[in-house]
Amino acid sequence: MGWFDYNDVGIDLGTASVLVYVKGKGIVMREPSVVAVERQSGKMMAIGEEARIMLGRTPGNIVAVRPLRDGVISNFHDTERMLRYFLRKVIGRKLFFKPRVVVCVPSGVTEVEKRSVIEATEEAGARNTCLIEEPIAAAIGAGIDIGEPVGHMVLDIGGGTTDIAVISLGGAVLSDSIKIAGDKFDEAMVRYVKKKYNMLIGERTAEEVKINIGSAFPRREEAYMEITGRNLISGLPKTITLSSNETIEAFQEPLNSIMETVHGVLERTPPELASDIAENGICMTGGGALLYGLERLLTERCKIPCYVAEDAISCVAIGTGKALEIENLDQFSQYSIYDYKRGNYYDNY
Repeated sequence: MGWFDYNDVGIDLGTASVLVYVKGKGIVMREPSVVAVERQSGKMMAIGEEARIMLGRTPGNIVAVRPLRDGVISNFHDTERMLRYFLRKVIGRKLFFKPRVVVCVPSGVTEVEKRSVIEATEEAGARNTCLIEEPIAAAIGAGIDIGEPVGHMVLDIGGGTTDIAVISLGGAVLSDSIKIAGDKFDEAMVRYVKKKYNMLIGERTAEEVKINIGSAFPRREEAYMEITGRNLISGLPKTITLSSNETIEAFQEPLNSIMETVHGVLERTPPELASDIAENGICMTGGGALLYGLERLLTERCKIPCYVAEDAISCVAIGTGKALEIENLDQFSQYSIYDYKRGNYYDNY
């Protein structure tokens, strides 16, 4: 059967959520990457959606945390336990036949960070682990034929990182990764409400505002949402109504950083590939790409057509899954997937 077989798993190990793709079944699990741990014993109380509900609502003896921050592992032990739980959930408890796993990593991660992903995945029960860069996986998942000698640009806005890559002949010609993405939009929302209304809101409330009325470009009809937080002057609960135009103002800083990074990659792009990108447009993937009007803002700033991929949130996981299909790998595997145990790029052995 070659390197991969029926028991193979593709994992989009995201800062905000983990998506698991099983070969032949598609995406079988989508859970928030949150764990709830008892402080004293270190016992795992909840993982995934159950733990996400606890964020900001736990008693003193329990802490709900995200073991991944800015696209990389910040708590190795919790990440390993979370991965073990997810692998057992999708494969069953019979980890006798250990799966071989392909994991997505941001394009800007260091060798040490890559090694920690490999080790956490193998501690969790993987037989062998390979890495694939997120923009490559996102492009495959978006249906782009990356094996052709044609330039494509992918902008993947996740929870912790934004990855930009110019792809041709199966590899990233140019890439850049910044730690400004969905989480930074939430933080910007918290700061804005604190500064303008003297009110403190939680991360979950900020995320709900971003999803429901968050905008990067003015809407035809302004949207409104009521939110409740703590008044910083009186210390009592307070409710205000936010408008979509206020979210544009709140998100200015992270949006400008993303635009500057895209602009910087375009400036370094070889002219032949730049003409291909101008013709094909910029493909946007990831949950952050769903922010209202972001593609219009990018089109206006870069003078290049932009479009959001179908099922943008799942693109990276779908691309990882497609990378498990050996016949699709042939044209670009030597550029995309790296096998750290063998110390060489994947080949048909």
